[in-house]
Amino acid sequence: MDWSRFEVEAIVADYLRMLTLELAGQSYVKSEHRKHLLKKLVSRNDAAIEFKHSNISAAMIDLGFPYINGYKPRSNYQRSLLEPVIIAQLGEHLALDETALAAVQQPAITPVLADFSIVKTMAPKHQQRVSSPEVRTEFKAAKRDYLEREAQNRSLGFAGEEFVVMYEHWRLNALGETRLADRVEHVAKTKGDGLGYDVLSFEMDGRERLIEVKTTSFGKETPFYVTKGELTRSQVSKDQFHLYRLFEFRKKPRLFDLSGEIERHCALDAVSFRASFS
Repeated sequence: MDWSRFEVEAIVADYLRMLTLELAGQSYVKSEHRKHLLKKLVSRNDAAIEFKHSNISAAMIDLGFPYINGYKPRSNYQRSLLEPVIIAQLGEHLALDETALAAVQQPAITPVLADFSIVKTMAPKHQQRVSSPEVRTEFKAAKRDYLEREAQNRSLGFAGEEFVVMYEHWRLNALGETRLADRVEHVAKTKGDGLGYDVLSFEMDGRERLIEVKTTSFGKETPFYVTKGELTRSQVSKDQFHLYRLFEFRKKPRLFDLSGEIERHCALDAVSFRASFS
């Protein structure tokens, strides 16, 4: 049974409230919010609400927002109703705008871990997009693309690169390759950021591992941005290239590794174009 506009407005309002609390660093209890919603949505159960929360997470990503940690995005959602309701409520939610902006622009410090063995995890599976009979909105009146703004946070990016340098030192030392560990280099710092990768590391046999680092404070499924140079590097050096995606960096940094050509792992969307007169 499709959700009514009243139901969608109620659950979106509650989702945005929880997201604001999370971005502000304030605690809340998801189960209490769910119980409060069930009083309004008498025809829905816990599972339906959880599923809808995941739909909202996907819509928030499409609008350039972070999503609530723990509500894994589910992209096949009721776009014709859900997106307009979210956009309308975002226009009135000044607190979310302020907290999201503060969260993505906040400077970052490189954390030091005693145990790097807990850092690496599996990458999200690349899911083929399912065509929808609904006509997708081409123009969205969201205020800002917070995910793009976070990607421009040089402090966060640099801290993530430094973290990967430490991780690679640990990885090679754990393999007994101390000599190679000592040669790990933060090339984005020592040589500049135009190489298409940030960290030079090594395989056990001495072959170079070229690592591009992408860092977010948000969840595992948060999209990231790649440059043309990074994409080309992943193609011409596919046997050496690794993209390390760091996520939940400020709380509990973890990473997954996408090796080889980036387009093997991700759907690539052209989000901007260079305009010139010659």
